[in-house]
Amino acid sequence: MLTEVADAVRLQEGPPGVRSVLRALRRLAPASTKDLSRATGLPVPIVAALGNELRRRGLVTTERPSRLTEAGSDLVAELGMDLTLDATCDTCDGRELVIPDVLDEAVRRLRALMESGPAADMAIDQSHCTAETKVRRVLALLTAGALPGGSLLLIGDDDLVSLAVAVVGDVLGGPIVERVTVVDISSEILDYIQKVSAGLGTRVETVQHDLRLPLPAELHGQHDVAMTDPPYTPEGARLFLSRAVEGLRAGPAHSVFFSFGGKSPDEMLEVQREIMGLGLVTNGYIRNFNEYEGSGILGGVGFFQHLLTTTSTAPSHQGEFSGPLYTGDKRTRQREYTCVACDARVRVGPGARWTSVAALREDGCPTCGKGPFRPGRLVPAEEPTPPTPTEQQPPAEQLPTPAPAPAPASAPAPAPAPAQKAPAAAVSPAPRTHGWHRPADAERAALAERARPYLTRQADERDLPAIGRFEAEIARVSFGEDAIDDPERWAARLGRAMEKSKEGMIVAHGPGEEPVGWCWVSINQNAMTGDRYANFRSLAVSPVDNRSDVAELLLTAGLEFCLANGITEVVGRVHVGNVPMRTVYRKFGFDPTSLSMKLFLPEEER
Repeated sequence: MLTEVADAVRLQEGPPGVRSVLRALRRLAPASTKDLSRATGLPVPIVAALGNELRRRGLVTTERPSRLTEAGSDLVAELGMDLTLDATCDTCDGRELVIPDVLDEAVRRLRALMESGPAADMAIDQSHCTAETKVRRVLALLTAGALPGGSLLLIGDDDLVSLAVAVVGDVLGGPIVERVTVVDISSEILDYIQKVSAGLGTRVETVQHDLRLPLPAELHGQHDVAMTDPPYTPEGARLFLSRAVEGLRAGPAHSVFFSFGGKSPDEMLEVQREIMGLGLVTNGYIRNFNEYEGSGILGGVGFFQHLLTTTSTAPSHQGEFSGPLYTGDKRTRQREYTCVACDARVRVGPGARWTSVAALREDGCPTCGKGPFRPGRLVPAEEPTPPTPTEQQPPAEQLPTPAPAPAPASAPAPAPAPAQKAPAAAVSPAPRTHGWHRPADAERAALAERARPYLTRQADERDLPAIGRFEAEIARVSFGEDAIDDPERWAARLGRAMEKSKEGMIVAHGPGEEPVGWCWVSINQNAMTGDRYANFRSLAVSPVDNRSDVAELLLTAGLEFCLANGITEVVGRVHVGNVPMRTVYRKFGFDPTSLSMKLFLPEEER
C-alpha cells in the first residue's frame, strides 16, 4: 500500500515519504496540510496529493483538518508507528533559539517596517521571512560569536536582515556590528534600507549589483561573516554562496549563514555537493528555523545552516554566471492547476500568463477571482497553450438552505465555463432587463426595521475571525471533502484582500457583537471588453431568527455600493439545488444567463 500511494503521486521519497505523513498524522491530528508539510519536509502540493490517495483507500478522514480513520490507525499500529512520543522542545519548538523578552520591541518594530517596505518579487524567488525569523537570525549570529563586532556581508537582503541587526542594536542601546554591507539587485530594497537605517546608529552600506556578475573588487576579502537566503535552486545556492565566499576574509573558521527551502533528497544532494565544492563544512543545521510570509508550496518554512570556511574554501564562480538561476528559469513545462472555488483550469509555467503558482495565487483565479488551486498534470511540451479564461462570468458564494448548526452557512455554485463559440442552433440571448431599483426611503426603513437589531457597515480587520468562519463554512457546504475549510487560512486570505481594498466588504452585526452576516462585492474589469462590472463574491448569514431579512439587508447594501460606483452589471452564480438563494436572486431581479454542467466518471475505468 505504501508503494502504491508513493507511485500514484510519483513521490521521489517513496514508501518512507508516505510513512512520514502517516506518522505525522498520528502525532499531530487533527492536522492541516500545511502542518503536515512542516512536520515532514514535503512540499504542500505533494502532501495534499498523498492525503487524497490515503482518503481513497479509507485511511484518512474526509473532514478537514485531517485525522486517521479507524483503518488508518490500525495500519499505523501494524507498521509499528503508533508510538506518539514527541521530544521537540516546547519552549523553542525545535528552533534551538528563543527570542528574549527584551527583544519583543525589536519584533514589533520590524513588523511595522515590513508593512511599509517593498513587496516580495516572486519572479526572483523572494518571500519575506517573518519579523520573528529576522530577530532569530540576529540571535544566531550572536550565539555563534559572529557578532558583536566585525563586519557582516549580506548577499541579497529582501528579508531586511540589515535592518534587523540595526534595530536589535538600537533596542539594546548600541550597534552590535561595526559594518553591514548589503549587495542586492533591487534599488527599491536598497533605498528602503538606506532610508530606515540612517537613524538607527548602525553603519549600513548598500551596493546595487547583479549577483550573476562577480562581486565588485572592493568587496573581495573584506568581511568577517556572511549571510544569504538565495533562490531555492541548486544553482542559486551555489552562486550566492560563492559570492559570499568571495567577500569573506581568507582563512578557516569564518561563518556563512545559509537559509534554504526543503527539497527532494536528490535536489538536496546537489545543494550539499555545492557546499562541499566550495570547501565549506556544516557547523549547525536547524529545520523549520525560518518562517516566511509566502513559500506556500514549502509550508512557509525553510532550514537554517551554519557553515564554516576551511583552508580549502574558494569561490566556485569567479566569472559571470549565465545559466538558469531562479525556480522559474528551471521550469521547462507548464503544469495545470484547478481552482478549488470554481473548477477552472489554469496553466502555470513557461509561456503561460502566470509563470509560478505563487503569482497565480496573488492575482486569484481568472474566472472567479478566488482560489486556492490544486496541482494537476504536467502539460506535454507539444500541447499548445489555450487562451487564459476571462472574467466574463465571475462566480459568487451564496446563501444555502438554513442549517440547524449555529455556524454561518453559505455555498457557492459551480463556475460557468469559459465562453465558447455558439453553435448554429444556439438560442439568441434574452434582451437586457433592469430588475432592481434603489428602494424608496420608506421601503429601506421597513427593511432596516425587519432586520433589527442588526445593522450593516464596512468590514474591517476586527471582523476577520468571523469572516474566516463564514468562508470556511461556505467551503464545507460547497466542496465537501475537497473544501479548504481552515477559518484562519480564510481570514488571512481575506485580510490580504482587505489590505488592497475594503470597499464592497460589508458585515451585519448587532450592538457590540461580532458579525452575524457577511457580503462581498468586488468591482472588476472584463479583460476582453474593458467594461466594469460587479462580482457578487460572497453572502453568508448565521441562522438568526430574521436570517432572510438580514440577507436582504446585506444584498441591498451591496447593490447600493454598486450604484454608488457607477456599476450597471452585477454577476453572481448559484448552485442548482440552492433554493433559498435562487429565491433571493429572483426577488432582486437577477436573470439566469448561463448553465454550468458537470459529469463525474468512475475512477475504476480510468
